[in-house]
Amino acid sequence: MESVILVIHLLIALALVGVILIQRSEGGGLGIGGGNMGGMMTTRGTANLLTRTTGILAGCFMATSMILAILAGAHTQPASIIDSMPAQPAAPAAPAAPAQPAPPVAQ
Repeated sequence: MESVILVIHLLIALALVGVILIQRSEGGGLGIGGGNMGGMMTTRGTANLLTRTTGILAGCFMATSMILAILAGAHTQPASIIDSMPAQPAAPAAPAAPAQPAPPVAQ
């Protein structure tokens, strides 16, 4: 499942880069988007189509990103700091009786 969504995610990313590069820039850049696509659409219509396509691809990219993040987090078990603390005895141990001094050795 993750592999399929990852491939779709990568294809969307490549399409998004391509659509962004095709758009006409207001100066500088690559300048690829000049003209009106062979008379099929007006320049304004092309800009609206590319803007809408960019928005749709960006939304799909975000959705697949969220799905991949959820799938990646599903494999881990939630851990609590309380669960990782070592067990402590219920009552403190009584102090040991003091050691008695050794009897003097006769010489």
